[in-house]
Formats: sequence, C-alpha cells, structure tokens
Amino acid sequence: MTSTRSRPAPTRRSESRFERLAQWSIHHRRRAIALWVALLIAVLGGSFALGSDWSNDFALPGTESQQALDTLQRSAPAQAGDTVEIVMRDPGGMWTDGTRGRVDAMLARVDRLPHVAAVQNPYTTAGAVSRDGTIAHATVMLDKTADGVPKAAIERLVDTAEAARGDGLQVELGGDAVRYLNPGGGGAESIGTLAALVILIFLFGSLLAASIPIVTALVAVGGTTALIVLGSHVIDVADFTPALMSLVGLGVGIDYALLIFSRYRAELLNDRDRDDALRIALDTAGRSVVFAGTTVIIGLLGLIVLGIGVLQGIALGVSLTVLVTMIASLTLLPALLTVCGQRIERSVRKRALRARKRNRVEGERWRNWAAAVQRRPVAVLAIAGTLMVALALPATGMRLGFADASNDSTSSTSRKAYDLLATGFGDGFNGPLLIVAEGGSADAADALRDTLARTPGVAAVAPAQDGGSGASGGSGASAAPARVATVIAYPDAKPQDEATQRLVTDLRDDVLPSLAARTGATYLVGGGTAATDDYAHAVQDRLPLFVAIVVGLSALLLMVVFRSVLIPLKAALLNLLSIGAALGVVTLVFQHGLFGAEPSPIDATIPILIFAIVFGLSMDYEVFLVGRMHEEWERTHDARHAVREGLAQTGRVITAAGAIMVVVFGAFLASPDRMMKQFGLGLAVAILLDAVVIRCLIVPAVMELLDRKAWWMPRWLRAVLPRVALERKRDAQELSV
Repeated sequence: MTSTRSRPAPTRRSESRFERLAQWSIHHRRRAIALWVALLIAVLGGSFALGSDWSNDFALPGTESQQALDTLQRSAPAQAGDTVEIVMRDPGGMWTDGTRGRVDAMLARVDRLPHVAAVQNPYTTAGAVSRDGTIAHATVMLDKTADGVPKAAIERLVDTAEAARGDGLQVELGGDAVRYLNPGGGGAESIGTLAALVILIFLFGSLLAASIPIVTALVAVGGTTALIVLGSHVIDVADFTPALMSLVGLGVGIDYALLIFSRYRAELLNDRDRDDALRIALDTAGRSVVFAGTTVIIGLLGLIVLGIGVLQGIALGVSLTVLVTMIASLTLLPALLTVCGQRIERSVRKRALRARKRNRVEGERWRNWAAAVQRRPVAVLAIAGTLMVALALPATGMRLGFADASNDSTSSTSRKAYDLLATGFGDGFNGPLLIVAEGGSADAADALRDTLARTPGVAAVAPAQDGGSGASGGSGASAAPARVATVIAYPDAKPQDEATQRLVTDLRDDVLPSLAARTGATYLVGGGTAATDDYAHAVQDRLPLFVAIVVGLSALLLMVVFRSVLIPLKAALLNLLSIGAALGVVTLVFQHGLFGAEPSPIDATIPILIFAIVFGLSMDYEVFLVGRMHEEWERTHDARHAVREGLAQTGRVITAAGAIMVVVFGAFLASPDRMMKQFGLGLAVAILLDAVVIRCLIVPAVMELLDRKAWWMPRWLRAVLPRVALERKRDAQELSV
C-alpha cells in the first residue's frame, strides 16, 4: 500500500496550540526523542547517585496520640522512640542455664548497637516471661521513630538477635522497624506491563504499534519516579509512594497514549496524510487527554486539604506522574509515531483491508450495541444500577485501620513474633496502649496504673516509668516543671479488634477524665494502636470536605466543556457509584475474608486514595465517550444519533483501555504488601465496572432517556461560563475528505 504523504493537505483554518505542538513534534521528532532520553538519563543518574530519603510522616497534629508523642519527645525523649520486640521460645524452658546465658549475652550485644536507647531484659522485668516459662520477650527501645532509624542499623539489630538461634532456642523479631525492612514490590509492574502489551498487540495487530504506548508510559513513569526520589531529600515522601506512582503512571500513561494513537489510527483509515492525521489526533484526543489528566490532578491535589502528612507526599508524587505522562503523550508519542509512521501506517491499512474483505465495518458492533440499549433504556438502567448498588452496600460497614504483623506472611519473622507473643502473653501484647501522665499530684502515675488495672478490657498493666520533668506548666520563669510518667496497658483483644477501639474510646471519654479531675494530671492515650484509631477517625471526618471539593471542581470543568447542566451531574453520580462498588468489593475481600484473604480492617488510606484516583480516571472515559457524542451533537443536533456514533467510535478503545488498566492494577494483587493489594483490587474493580457497566450500559441508557435535554443549559449560565472547546472545529473541506 503506498503512502498518502504526498497528497497535499486541504486548506486549513488557523492552527490551534495542539496542532502547533504536533507540528513541532513532527519536524523535530529526533530532537524531541533525544530530549526525553537525555532528561531520563539525567534524573535516573541523579537518583542513583543521591539515593532516597523516605519519610513516613503519619503525624496528625491535634489528635491525642500525637499530643502524647509530642509530650514524650519534649519531656522524655528516651521513651519517645519506636520499639523492637525480641521474642524467644525454648520448649525446654527459658530459665535453663544454657538458654539464659545465651539470651543475656545476645541482649548485651544488642544494647551496644547504634540507635538502641535501652533494652529490657526479660529475666529482670516483671511479666516478661510467660507463665509456663517457655516464651519471653525483650523490648528494645530505639532512639528515634522507625522511619528515622537507618535501615542498616535495623538489619544489624536483626542479625545480632538471630545469631542466638539454635539448640532449641527460637528467636523472632517484631515491630514496625522490622516489618518494613523489605516491603518489596513483587514484580507487579512487570506483570502488568507484559499483560498490557499482549492486549495492545491483539488490539492493533502489530508489535511495533503496541510497543509505542508502552514505551511512552515507561519513560514517563521512570523519569517521574527518579524525580520523586530526588525530591524526597527536600519534602516528606512515604517509602511506598513510588509503588503507587508506578501503579497509576503505567495505567494512565498507556491509557492516554492509547486514546491519541486510536484517533491517529482512525484518521489514517479516514484516508488522511500521516502528518495531518497526527495533527488531528492531538487536536481532538489530545484535548481529551489534557482535560482528563487535569481532573485526575485535581482529585489528587485535593488530598492536600486534608492536612495528613503522608497523603500530601503521595498526592504530589502521583500528581507529578500524571502530569509527566500527559506531557509525554503530547510530545514523545507524536515524535515516536512520526519516526515509525510509515511502518505503522502500512500495518494499519493491511489490517483494515483484511477486515473489509471479511465485510467488517469499523464500529458497527458498538453501533448495534448502542441501538439495543436505546431500545430498552429503562430495563438496562434498572439492571445495571441494581448491580452497582448491591456491590456498593458492603462499603457502608467498612472499618478503617492499618495492617499489622498478623497480616504478614506466616514465614516472616514479624508474623512469628506476633504469634509467639499472642501464645505466651495474650493477643493484646501485640498492640499495647501507652498512657502519658503529665503533672498533677505525686501519686498521679500510681493512680493511673491502679485505675487501668481495674478497667474492663485491660489484660495487664506494666509498672509506671518516670520520664522526668517536662515543660513548664505555667507562664513565667518561676513556674515549676511538670512531671511526666508513662504506663503501658495491654488490651485483652487483638489490636485490630473493635473491642480494642472501644477500649481506647472508653479510656479517653469515661475512665481518664474522672481520674484527671481527682489527681489534677493530664492523661493522654497514645501508642501505635491509638494512633491508628486517630488516623482512621481523621480520614472519616475530613472525607466529606474532600469529596465536595473534588466533585465540585470536576463537575464545573465538565459544565464548561460540554455546555450542559445534566451531564456533569450524571458523571459525578456515576463516578461515585463506581467508587462505592469498588470499595464494597475491597471490603468483602479484605475485611470479611472473601476468597481466603486474611480478615482485617481496610487500610485507612485506601478509601481516600481510591476516590481521588478513580474519580479522575473515570473522567477519562466520560470525556472520551461524551466528547465524541458532543462532537456528533454539534454536527447533527440529533441526540439519538450522537449516542450511537459516540459509542461506535469509542467503545472499542474504552474497553481496550479499561482492560489494560485492569490488568496493570490487578497485577498488584501479586504484591506482598497488603495495602498495595487492596489498592490494586480497588482500582481494578472500579475501572472494570466503569468501562463495562457504566460506559457501555448506564451512560447510553441515561443519554437516551435525557435525549435533547442532556445538552441543556440556561442562557444566563451559558453566557457567564467561559467556552472551552473539547473537540476541534472542522471546516467544509475537511468534512468532505
């Protein structure tokens, strides 16, 4: 098949910014590719040279657990660091001379290690050896929080403790510092990328054509990940942010490149010159990509208003990923298409010729599908809507929290330490509550210990530890410093149980206020278990504001683009429905243990992250589908025809893009990290339902029922809002081609 490059292009109106960008990429294709390669090498080299400086900032100013930590850091810094539990078991007894000698020697070596503030020897600490004498635990107090201690120091601590194993003595280690030594990614990115490549090959019938969207996404994700590694030296970024960036970046990167490439392919089949097809693709699908990417970024940056430190770093990292993938789709992708244009065009035309020989009409199946939905819109809407609501219902009972060692692999040392502690001392020893007493009468700490010992739900209480004098309790230089003491209380239930959450609430609301009134002291309930509860409540309390901001801004953007009141309302409601259904499935699997998953609360960051990302990604398909409907509506003003042609032109691409995102996101179910599994499942289910149920069933049914009213907007509002064209205006010459 000969190229159509030699045919002169028709006379055109003034070029848009997108067409000028396409023209630059065409004429400077090698320069564009070289620039991207140079930038990628530079940021990768810088990130390898400097390394990362991750900081898991879960601080929540204003919460009681944070106040307790701040008090300790100010008044008793030796008690403010995280702890590592060395748990030992000897069936012959921990008190035998041989075992005790080895344990004492090992703990003495641990005590001399860097970043170890103190070690509690189980043989001199009351209650640190189980009643049957076979299990003991030694608490190692670090001089900093887990994310502040170098990884090498924790590895050395683990190696030193494990060296005592043997001759019947089992030694395991627990604590956050140990749990997150080797989080790993499980190779999920590679699995997702390979699966996406297979889908693209089936879609385009060419390895070269399928590789271009993959290459575009990988360059963008690789460069952005390197940038955030460098940025971790300046801002607080959690160590799991790169995994989230690669998860989202691969999905949207391939998605955006696919949307532009598909329009490019369609224009080639419409007998366009390669350069002209690329200009049109960027001036149509490119606009949709910019709008869709903007909505994703709005959703992510909305996380900043929550004031939760760890989410702010995630928002910045993932937003940057989406921005860079969007830029790569508008610059690198056109350059690659120009370099490989002749081979790609030849493949596209050969495939189209084979389809014509088989009497296949482009988009005919989707056109017939749309017509079938239009014949029974009420029934389709009722069935699809019922399915979505049923899937969303379990989310109403979602419990938020964090995974602990009980959710780790049974082969990990942290899980073995958890099980040994539960066996020897009770489930609550894996989630102690740290109560800080500041000021008050001389017996404030002893009164606290006695009160806790009598409180229902408390299994054991450790002796009070004097932390010394705190900051001045009054104004002026003569004010006496307040005494600070800590008491550790062990619940009789697991850290993740609702009973433990109720105990924290009872202590704060009922038990400690009356004690404080009697002793004059200030009591604060802290520790990891209480902090988890505070974090979950903070997310729940701030979620409505976040949802209102993201939904409101996204709906306003849609209103400006489509000049409609009902379409933005429909889009917002359907996006919320797909998010609710996804969270319902996550709840069924991970909270209720469906398909054999370990039951536990849903990670407190999952609902808000899924909402931020899925709401934006759902807008991708909304913009791409309704944008083509709007293009046909502006051309014909036939509402039913616009629905059919819109789905006919985009149904194949939307389902392919959805399938790619599903396999990319679903691949993260292979990750060893429970949070990444929840995140991957939630995104995969949301995109699957959105691409199949919502875009292919509910949207055509709703648009059929709305008919011409779908494009209605009051005149006064039409006059006030700015006009932003999502589709390019084509002149008569172009329409005749």
